[in-house]
Amino acid sequence: MLIEMDIREDQASKKATAEATAENESTPWILLLFDEHYRLVCRLQENNRLEPTVISTNKPFQSPSEATEALAQGVRSHHMTTMQTAAGEFTIYAAVVEHFSEESLSFYSLDTLEEFQSNDPDRLDPLLSAALTALVSELHRLPYLDLGEHQYIYRFRTAKERNRQVYVDKQSLSLYQSQLCAVVKAARRTRENTSGESALLDFGAVRYRLPSHFGFCLGVQNAIERAYETVAEHPGQRVFMLSELIHNPFVNQDLLARGLRYLQTDKGLPLRADGATAVGHDDPDALWNQLSPDDIVIIPAFGATNEDKARLIRAGIPIRRHDATCMLVEKVWKAARRYAKEGYTVLIHGKSEHEETKATFSNSASYGPALMIRNRAHAEALADVIRLEGSAKRQRFEFAFAGLYSRGFDPERDLERIAVVNQTTLLSNETLRIIDYLRSVLAEKYGADKVDQHLWSQGKGDTLCYATQVNQDALQSALAEPIDIALVVGGHNSSNTYQLYHVCSKRLGRKAHYIQSEDNILSSREIRHYSYPLSGASFPGGQDLIRPFLPESTKKPPTLLVTGGASCPDGIIQQVIYRINSFFPSESLRPLEDILAEFESSNES
Repeated sequence: MLIEMDIREDQASKKATAEATAENESTPWILLLFDEHYRLVCRLQENNRLEPTVISTNKPFQSPSEATEALAQGVRSHHMTTMQTAAGEFTIYAAVVEHFSEESLSFYSLDTLEEFQSNDPDRLDPLLSAALTALVSELHRLPYLDLGEHQYIYRFRTAKERNRQVYVDKQSLSLYQSQLCAVVKAARRTRENTSGESALLDFGAVRYRLPSHFGFCLGVQNAIERAYETVAEHPGQRVFMLSELIHNPFVNQDLLARGLRYLQTDKGLPLRADGATAVGHDDPDALWNQLSPDDIVIIPAFGATNEDKARLIRAGIPIRRHDATCMLVEKVWKAARRYAKEGYTVLIHGKSEHEETKATFSNSASYGPALMIRNRAHAEALADVIRLEGSAKRQRFEFAFAGLYSRGFDPERDLERIAVVNQTTLLSNETLRIIDYLRSVLAEKYGADKVDQHLWSQGKGDTLCYATQVNQDALQSALAEPIDIALVVGGHNSSNTYQLYHVCSKRLGRKAHYIQSEDNILSSREIRHYSYPLSGASFPGGQDLIRPFLPESTKKPPTLLVTGGASCPDGIIQQVIYRINSFFPSESLRPLEDILAEFESSNES
């Protein structure tokens, strides 16, 4: 239904774009055509000066679309931006083209052209020089110009479209495949009317309750499969990941073992070939500065900032074909863009250091004012700013939100109308509570009857990741059953995994544990629990704590809830269960085959 709606909306978007193009073609324009490595097609004048691909004042082409069709059949040009020149205002159109009809074209990298612009300005026609300057803030859009307003880079593959052939060896099979989890998830898919019911697996001496939804979401599945496919399809070619593909160390380690490399850390710090952190992006030893157009760079499921995309474009990397950004992250960006176009400041509820939040902020800030807020306390600090007037307002704002707002942000102007989006892996209720709180603050200032003019009233459910929400809802349902101990499995830097642990800890306290794998279960009596870093904590990177695990004796078999974050492979869930089973005498445990057969039979009846 979502895809069908998007297609209909995109058709309307294309029509509107075509109409806008037709209206603008009567004004002066230039057309810039790039090849797949983002080299610009330039015309060489008699005086050896380079000019744009096509200029409207030069015949014979009457429109950008006519010129594009003549030079690259079947390709559409798209509006980029406008620029002011000595000759007046020009509209810039652009397209990325794989095959050109004309053979006698000259191609120049953006770096080469900008070097001319700095050191030999006479080599460039004034219109070309002005266009290069105007493109600086728009460069990240080049690979995606042909996408409509409601289209996505890649749609999610359905279960039938899953490419399980990418898991080709013993290591990957043990990581990604689990007979136990497969049976539980298959039952969920076949019984939609009871999809919220958790699964109880009774081994006799110990029992496990698995929520109806856990582990990999569709966005993660897509990203992982595309990464493995990329490696398999390009043997001998250098393949990089922008940063960690997902927040799971075992997945990332397996990919690294297959020859992939990171360009930067999850905090955006550039890396060198030896794995050490580079001095900065200008460091010649940084891998960023050693990229060539023949290299491949995979953008992770979290997405990438506009700045990082621009760096890849300058390096000639065809990023579109290897962009694994989650469709639901893109949905957040589209909502933010819509809000900005309506004149709202976009508030991003998320962790400012998280890759997804940084990408959303960068994307949002290209359309209008944007601000990051972390939690309810941060929202209350914002409320204090909203209530103030004059110079005190700016002073309080700059103190509380240093480094968290877009360039040119004016708290006097930009906090009058706001819309909230969120990091998709947070607890949805927290976002909704922040929205409701800000609603009350704005109602207090402007009046309850006018609050809808100052807060986007339709955005409550627009940007919540349904996969994260479903996992949280399924966990809440499972926790309503009798549970002795809860294990939440996922990477230390996985935000969505922490949110699941947070839900469990509210119900079970210190009997809820956050682990990465079965290796954290030290014995039947001890478990290595990860204490997630909290704002202002003395251990900002988190710390491991040794906690009691299974009780020495019980009157009945203990029931353990086991779930995994959206980046946790099924194979690790199964290994956690096998590890716990190893603490019990084998004769006291029922065979896995009997349990699964019983489970399947009960679901068929």
